[in-house]
Amino acid sequence: MAATAQILELSARDIARKVGNGDLSAVDVTTAFLDHIEATDGPIMAWQHLARDNALVHARGVDKAATRGTLAGVPVGVKDVIDTADMPTGYGSQVYDGFRPAWDAPCVTIARSAGGVVLGKTVSTEFAMMNPNKTRNPHNTAHTPGGSSSGSCAAVAAGHARLAFGTQTSGSVVRPASFCGVVGFKPTFGLLNRTAVKVLCDNLDTLGIITRDVRDAAWCTAAIADNPGFVVDEAASKPTVGIFRTSRWNQAEASSQQAVETTADLLSKTGATVKEIAVPDWFDEIFALQDAIMGWEVTQSLAYERKHLSPQLGAATRQMMHDKSLTTIDEYMDARRRLPEIRNRFEALLDGFDALITPSAPGEAPEGMPTGDPLFNRAWTVLHSPCLSVPATTGPRGLPVGVQVVGRRYDDRRTLAVAAAVEDAWKQERGNA
Repeated sequence: MAATAQILELSARDIARKVGNGDLSAVDVTTAFLDHIEATDGPIMAWQHLARDNALVHARGVDKAATRGTLAGVPVGVKDVIDTADMPTGYGSQVYDGFRPAWDAPCVTIARSAGGVVLGKTVSTEFAMMNPNKTRNPHNTAHTPGGSSSGSCAAVAAGHARLAFGTQTSGSVVRPASFCGVVGFKPTFGLLNRTAVKVLCDNLDTLGIITRDVRDAAWCTAAIADNPGFVVDEAASKPTVGIFRTSRWNQAEASSQQAVETTADLLSKTGATVKEIAVPDWFDEIFALQDAIMGWEVTQSLAYERKHLSPQLGAATRQMMHDKSLTTIDEYMDARRRLPEIRNRFEALLDGFDALITPSAPGEAPEGMPTGDPLFNRAWTVLHSPCLSVPATTGPRGLPVGVQVVGRRYDDRRTLAVAAAVEDAWKQERGNA
């Protein structure tokens, strides 16, 4: 049996390879991670439901299988807005506490079929909105982990899982990943099937992947998408990368601005071509379009909760549902008409670039339990672009600050390869410090 400390240091790729070729058992891996969770999760509270016995049953099945799968033995966390038949799915809300769907979401079925071992359900904010839940930032429990994928990002940051599922409608994968110092990948809209995920906004909800590093994110995305072409072994060589400050640059803290500037310098030193991309006049319009799409669709999607359950919901949930309900059908339809042209304009803006870099979040995780502002994520979500936060530096309070890599729709692999180059550059910089 491999030592627990050694197992806990392995990447998702290493676990899958070692379990796949018989050098390590899935039961040993699962036991090591479950023991680590039970020893360390007390102040973090990343898990809504931990399924120790169930996980060990699945791990034994992996060890007995003739073919062990791409994710053989990889410990997985599932955000609590994603349906599971053998565990409760509460959608982050007390009103659904203990609810048991009759099915697993496709992403859960696919992960298990590929040999992944689901350890349990990670904490979500209520309905993946803004009402804070119990999870704390593993780097400093006086600070928020962000939202809404709070438990998934905290669990990966704390070493509790190697793959966790999150969801993003505004910035709920990328922002908490930045706050927690992990990789949060929001693929091109629709790349990963989101059936049996609590619907918030049908045209924006995106299933995301949270891991410790970019290559694990690519590996796990390839497995869940059933597309080996997403695997990234080598980082992009001398890419052409744009610095994009967005129209909200002055709302970024100095640490977040510096993360982007330093990333540009580090990439230049590796031979990459780095150029400024001027922010076009039309870019700021995207925020109003996202408001309109999300406003109308959230109001429709949560019609039952608004009508029958509102008094039992959190204050921030009720306020957000009220605010979204003010969106008119005319605003929504106008946004639907205008978005295709805006998406095409953005694709044209990226001509000649492999990807762009921009802030992941305004800065470090705020103190207390606000989920944080998604202003540096909303545009990419409504544009349906692939984007991910890569751990970069730390801010004045010693908390993580990420940098965001954004690419073209359907060009996820190139986006991941550029992100791997960013990751490698920062690792080298930290090694030289």
